[in-house]
Amino acid sequence: MSPTAKARLQIHFCVLLWGFTAILGKLITLAALPLVWWRMLLVSAALLLVPRVWRALAAMSVRLRLAYAGIGVLVALHWLTFYGAIKLANASVAATCIAIAPVFLAVVEPWIVRRRFDPRELLLAVAIIPGVALVVDGVPSGMRLGVAVGVLSALFVAVFSALNKRFVEHAEPLAVTALELGAGAAFLTLLAPLLPHAGAAFPLPDLHDAVLLALLAFACTLLPFSLALVALRRVSAFSMQLITNLEPVYAIVLAILLLHEQRVLEPRFYLGVAIILAAVFAHPLLSRKRPHEAQPELLATAEAKGMAD
Repeated sequence: MSPTAKARLQIHFCVLLWGFTAILGKLITLAALPLVWWRMLLVSAALLLVPRVWRALAAMSVRLRLAYAGIGVLVALHWLTFYGAIKLANASVAATCIAIAPVFLAVVEPWIVRRRFDPRELLLAVAIIPGVALVVDGVPSGMRLGVAVGVLSALFVAVFSALNKRFVEHAEPLAVTALELGAGAAFLTLLAPLLPHAGAAFPLPDLHDAVLLALLAFACTLLPFSLALVALRRVSAFSMQLITNLEPVYAIVLAILLLHEQRVLEPRFYLGVAIILAAVFAHPLLSRKRPHEAQPELLATAEAKGMAD
């Protein structure tokens, strides 16, 4: 198996795990802010127990640390809006909104990673929009605010995916994960007093939430986050984001099985999912038609990851 094919399989596995994050976000009773704060804190604290993470952090320049810390703020904002969308709508809607990210990414990635803009990427991304529209049309009107927050989350994920891609080769993946998530947790700590909340901003979770948070932090965050960092050395952020459009499919299936969200899913919802899948699988076919650009390791020299959820 070629390194590129292996990287794509890794990303698909990551997306499967990310499909569970929407389900866990719905099952955890905490509000979006403390949920994301605990998630980031647990993962970064666990990574700081690894000696090689400290060595890699010490080897980074101050400028690079600041860059990754800034990206961590964007990761925090992405997760905050993603779980906000779950609380305002449901797991299926929030996960599906992430499919809009390629539209944003097709525009911002060439500018951020300093490569030529390819209008075919934008056209492929735009092809996803009717599918997302059909999916959204299949949900109750009371979930519209959740959809808007989900779209904002897609914008955040596009920006930090492209930024991570630019810096992928400059640091050890686990150290990058620790720094970004640690910075994200610190940012949320500073942000909390500015946001409305009842009671403590970061309440201690009960046993039910604690178990689910542990699953969210380690099985659905640490493992796929690190795998995605490595995989993006071989594929572009745009390719990564198109593959992550499978996340709504996984999340929807899991939501039907575990949360019984099929009560709000209509036929046009499934038609929208089919359109999204068609765009996902069209991308590798288009790539084969342009062999001079089908070297993802070349496109990846300035990127890191597109960690969606």
